Amino acid sequence: MVKLTMIARVIDGLPLAEGLDDGRDMQDAELYKQQVKALFKNLSRGHNEASRMSLETGPYVFHYIIEGRVCYLTMCDRAYPKKLAFQYLEDLKNEFERGYGNQIETAARPYAFIKFDTFIQRTKKLYQDTRTQRNISKLNDELYEVHQIMTRNVQEVLGVGEKLDQVSQMSSRLTSESRIYADKARDLNRQALIKKWAPVVIVLGVVILLFWARKKIY
Repeated sequence: MVKLTMIARVIDGLPLAEGLDDGRDMQDAELYKQQVKALFKNLSRGHNEASRMSLETGPYVFHYIIEGRVCYLTMCDRAYPKKLAFQYLEDLKNEFERGYGNQIETAARPYAFIKFDTFIQRTKKLYQDTRTQRNISKLNDELYEVHQIMTRNVQEVLGVGEKLDQVSQMSSRLTSESRIYADKARDLNRQALIKKWAPVVIVLGVVILLFWARKKIY
């Protein structure tokens, strides 16, 4: 059974639409929504390994596809057929691109296309019962295969993203510190040069001043 559906822009993780009644009949709904947001954040940082993937999380599985700068994600029971989950996402993708494809890049606020919920709810109902003739036909469709879509654990994926972020932060910190040390080194060299040549400059200045004064007198 489909439990959650969320759509977001990949480049910045901005949520564009979601199923408004998602999670009402589910425990820990907010926890899973937070995981989805963390996944979108990872994707926005380029931590995506494939355009189609399944991620196990507790008794559920996240399935997502990335097409045309947009991530379409759903969460289903583990027993729900993977093939139906991805065909459900394909239906959402096709309709979303048809209705909002030219507005995706200019969307400036979260859930700018919340009206798409109407289509989400209508389509979700079609996919809820796996025993209908329609869904049985889709399961038997040999032209649509999902065997090659990778399945991983969501914590593993999020953990990789966190480690990459830590490496990036460490690299930025080291770069910043190296600049500070370089500036300090230049300051120390400048001070050393001043200490070395200041007496010479002072002596030369005094000599020149005396020579000029003597010339004036005579």
